[in-house]
Amino acid sequence: MTFLKMPNYDIFIEEDGLSHLAKHIKEVYQFDDLFVITDQNVFDLYNEKLIQALIGYKLSFVILPPGEKSKSLDTYHQAIQTLIEKGIKRNHLILAFGGGVIGDLAGFIASTLYRGISYIQIPTTLLAQVDSSIGGKVGIDLKEGKNLIGSFYDPKFVFIDPSFLKTLSKREYNNGLAEMIKAGLIGDKKLYSYLLEHDKVTVTEITEAIQVKRNVVLIDPYDKKERMYLNFGHTFGHAIEKKHHYETYLHGEAISYGMLIALQIGIQIGETKEELYQEVKKLLLDRELVKEPLLEMDEYRDEIIHDKKNLADGLHFIIVTKPGDVKTHKLKELDIL
Repeated sequence: MTFLKMPNYDIFIEEDGLSHLAKHIKEVYQFDDLFVITDQNVFDLYNEKLIQALIGYKLSFVILPPGEKSKSLDTYHQAIQTLIEKGIKRNHLILAFGGGVIGDLAGFIASTLYRGISYIQIPTTLLAQVDSSIGGKVGIDLKEGKNLIGSFYDPKFVFIDPSFLKTLSKREYNNGLAEMIKAGLIGDKKLYSYLLEHDKVTVTEITEAIQVKRNVVLIDPYDKKERMYLNFGHTFGHAIEKKHHYETYLHGEAISYGMLIALQIGIQIGETKEELYQEVKKLLLDRELVKEPLLEMDEYRDEIIHDKKNLADGLHFIIVTKPGDVKTHKLKELDIL
């Protein structure tokens, strides 16, 4: 088992480690009732294994439709109503059991219901394991944009079992690789080099990607400066998701186009070399995260106005100068018109 420590919680990474989940829960929780928020796909695949791993606990399931559209105010309200009907109390424990949508939504429910309920993250997708389950950001979407309502709320722990990845489709697996490529570009050139040559990852690479995010979060837990580096590719990525109503592109696909746009902007301002752009473009094409003709920046300018990273003094845009070397460049709206 690999163990990483955050200031307020631990991250456990273990292949086929589900049988040890009960032990970790007992260390942070004294009651028998567990409230599992999941989606229909994950429930169908893994509910029996979860029940078997947690024999001795009484599990109550809240099963939601899969997909980004579940990160909404309506679903948030419906899930809370179901939890209350099932008897949840303030000192109970919520299990966020699923991908990034479930982790973000369940974490936000935990942060707000009864002014705060304990929860744990059990991410079942590669994207959630290397990114959204780490760092304590939780939230939901509005029609105006992604993650516009949210909070910083740490779980009791994060439990990562890479064996869940065996049931992912190729597209969903590659969706997670996009965030790992981003992590390599902003903070670990060794990881980036590995991903140039390999289309499958192990516990080692998952841990390395998490370490990139962990290192940044430890420096800047509340997204004031260095944590913004994690947004490389996300300004236009979120705009792409929004414009296409969260239906056409998965998150990793959208940020892949966003990374290419960010690299193009880096070239325009003299911070990024053309060779890096071409290398990343080939990698993303090979992983089927983008396809030609590529999406163009011009199509998404209006959508970035409402991005939560567009601050009062301008858009804090993330530039990669070379793998592992990143900086923030402030763009005014006129700079992208």
